[in-house]
Amino acid sequence: MVDVETRTGQQPPAKDPAVRSAALWATVVAVPVALLVGLLIFFQVLPSGEDEPAASATATQPATVPSTPVQMAAPKLAAQPAQVCLAVTSQLPVKVRDLEARKVSAGPEQNAAYGEPPITVACGVAQPRTCKSLDETGSGCVPMDSELLNMNRVCWYAAQQPAATVFTTMDREVPVQVTVPKQYEQAAQWANEFSDVVVKTDKSLSKGVPSGCV
Repeated sequence: MVDVETRTGQQPPAKDPAVRSAALWATVVAVPVALLVGLLIFFQVLPSGEDEPAASATATQPATVPSTPVQMAAPKLAAQPAQVCLAVTSQLPVKVRDLEARKVSAGPEQNAAYGEPPITVACGVAQPRTCKSLDETGSGCVPMDSELLNMNRVCWYAAQQPAATVFTTMDREVPVQVTVPKQYEQAAQWANEFSDVVVKTDKSLSKGVPSGCV
C-alpha cells in the first residue's frame, strides 16, 4: 500500500484581541473627527450674509404716500354723467396692485387716485374727438393715424405727455381718463387695471365709435 498524506490548508494566525480592540476605538474616534472637520470647512466656504451689500429699500418698497389729498379738478357734471361716474368710482378697488387708494382734493364721486406719484382716474372728462384729416393739428383732437388700444373690451387712446401718459376711453358714453406718471413702467397695463370696472358701469357708445376700436 501506498500511504497518501493529506495536507490541510494553512489557517490564518489568530488575531490578538488587544489589536482588534485598539482598531475599533480608532474607528470610533476617527468618524466624529472627520465629520467635525467637514463641518468646519463647509461653514468657512459658505458666504456670509453680512458681506453682501444691503438691498436698496427703494427698489423693493413703494414710495411713502403723503397724507395730503391729490389735487384734481371736479367740473360740474350733468345728471346722467354724474350718475355713471358715481357708479364707476363706487366700483373702483381700494388698492391697485401695491398702490393704496388716496384722497382727492375734489369730486370723490368722479375722481380717484392711487400711490405716489399718483395714478389718477377722472370720470366725465371731455369726449375725445377724432381729427377730420391727417393735417388737422392743434385742436386737441385724436390724430386719425393714432394707434388705439383695445384692452379688456375697452378702447383707449394714449396721449404722451412730458410727465405722464394719459389714457382716455374712446368708446364709452361717459369718458374715463387714467393718468399714469412716467415713473411707472408699462403704463398701458396700469390703465388696463380699470378696464373691467369701466365695462361694468359705463355703457359702450351706440354710434360714433372710431374704426380703430372695432
